[in-house]
Amino acid sequence: MKSQKATAILLLSCPDQKGIVAEISSFIYKHNGNIIHSDQHTDFETRTYFMRIEWELEGFQIKDEQIEEAFSPIAKKFNMNWELHFSKNIKRMAIFVSKLDHCLYDVLLKTKSKELNAEIPLVISNHMDLKPIADYFNIPFHHFPVIPENKEEVEKKEIELLKSRNIDLIVLARYMQILGPSFVKAYPNKIINIHHSFLPAFIGAKPYQQAYNRGVKVIGATSHYVTEELDNGPIIEQDVIRVSHRDSLEDFIQKGKELEKIVLSRAIKYHLEDKTLVFGNKTVVFD
Repeated sequence: MKSQKATAILLLSCPDQKGIVAEISSFIYKHNGNIIHSDQHTDFETRTYFMRIEWELEGFQIKDEQIEEAFSPIAKKFNMNWELHFSKNIKRMAIFVSKLDHCLYDVLLKTKSKELNAEIPLVISNHMDLKPIADYFNIPFHHFPVIPENKEEVEKKEIELLKSRNIDLIVLARYMQILGPSFVKAYPNKIINIHHSFLPAFIGAKPYQQAYNRGVKVIGATSHYVTEELDNGPIIEQDVIRVSHRDSLEDFIQKGKELEKIVLSRAIKYHLEDKTLVFGNKTVVFD
């Protein structure tokens, strides 16, 4: 069960060595912090250590804005890459869509019900089809028609809009456009995509048709961070569902849509709760 009290969350990776856990735990204990979650992982091939540790801020003797400075000597000692987050800081999430509505509905409903703890200041689309959904949820809808000739100019305008709204996370809820390199670089590891297959199989157009033609027994969905290399970013979450010769193509598509919603919402939730660390082209997803 998630603590109702304000917490600090430390995410880190560093060369594996003795004393890391003791040093961090001692830092929190010495300043009257109460640890409520701690998870760790060691990649033995690269000898890299990963950790997520969360503690309550009530009674903690260092002010929120001074924790980074206080922790910096420990981070330097162990050569850490690290991030400090606070549970009270609700992330602001933009949703990009095209014409398919199932993922958009799911994310909006789960955000409204607080299953996903985020604010959604805007929805962006290259079509007008889903504007009524955004209107129903009272979320501003921004239409940016995209053609090859204006793609770079449009993405610059989109970035300006996102920056002006202080967006922390971008969700591609079946947005059928490939983002350009400049866009991806503006939000590294902050763009989550849902791919309608179990990567790396059946990449490209009509994945369910490909799967149907092959007579597969499971179909899948993959959610990953977006990188410049198409559909090859660090994978956050995947899942599969069984199908059989009795399923029609329509059954494949319907089951796939349900799976896409589940996998995308899980990936978003992990990111919103600061449970993901990107390492090379992989992710460590903490419990």
